[in-house]
Amino acid sequence: MSVSVIATVLNEGSAIRRLLDSLAAQTRPPDEVVIVDGGSTDETVMILNEYVTERRLPLRVLIRPGYNISQGRNAAIAAATGQIIASTDAGVRLSPNWLDDLVAAIEGGADVASGFFQPDPQNLFEIAMGATVLPALADVRPEKFLPSSRSVAFRRSAWGSVGGYPEWLDYCEDLIFDFRLRDAGYRFTFVPTAIAYFRPRSTLGAFVRQYYRYARGDGKADLWRWKHAIRYITYLIALPALLILSAGNPRWLLTLILGGLGVFYTPYKRLWPMLRGRSVAEKIAALALVPIIRVSGDIAKMVGYPVGLWWRRQHRRTATRSLL
Repeated sequence: MSVSVIATVLNEGSAIRRLLDSLAAQTRPPDEVVIVDGGSTDETVMILNEYVTERRLPLRVLIRPGYNISQGRNAAIAAATGQIIASTDAGVRLSPNWLDDLVAAIEGGADVASGFFQPDPQNLFEIAMGATVLPALADVRPEKFLPSSRSVAFRRSAWGSVGGYPEWLDYCEDLIFDFRLRDAGYRFTFVPTAIAYFRPRSTLGAFVRQYYRYARGDGKADLWRWKHAIRYITYLIALPALLILSAGNPRWLLTLILGGLGVFYTPYKRLWPMLRGRSVAEKIAALALVPIIRVSGDIAKMVGYPVGLWWRRQHRRTATRSLL
């Protein structure tokens, strides 16, 4: 079966070569690569055209100013000719066997091949970031795993039958696409060897903005109500109550400490092996970053989620119709 790789980009001039070079190095070369640019103002399009001119890849570039990620992906898939569509993102570096393994899963009978993703950190902050917010392979339950569209392949016919990506969503769009495919009865196969390496956010401010937008997307799409409710209960009710109780009672203080250790246990378990060879000062700094990143991300989600809910209330008809 023919295979098309698709992606959307916007001002990715500093990172786009990593993706393109890793695509050119695939053990199973794509039959074509279709990339939609959403209106870049940096050198992104120039670099893409350089690869077209030099024929390093069977690459086509579509310029669609103002397109969001969903619109870009749908446009790229509509323009593609492959029976199998493999989706990824700008800024990632793909393992050489990425496409080969995804395609093998589809040709073996799957409708959706769920690749994996791993952090590709460049500094200590990004190491701590990856350990705090990204699942390790050991954390994944294959039967429950919903793929990110930075590492996934699916039959083109499946994309068409569920109406593609939801173009009214700017974030969390790949989850809604996954839900549509799952609810339509398509078969998912987890492919842990098909890895997209990507760089975590390099500053706390960039991370907070990212998580605010993710939570806003959750609100727009009406996702994870209970998870968000637990977060509000924890920070606005349970934590203040424990702080008050622990002020005069060592037993409650111990409960608070043990609860905090429980919350940060998994990130610390992921982080510690990543710190081999680091100095004591670097290890301490990385360990101290984990609670800062976790709490900052939770606050960003608590701010973003109601914004998304308000948007959904104002656009209820569009959102409800698009989820059907």
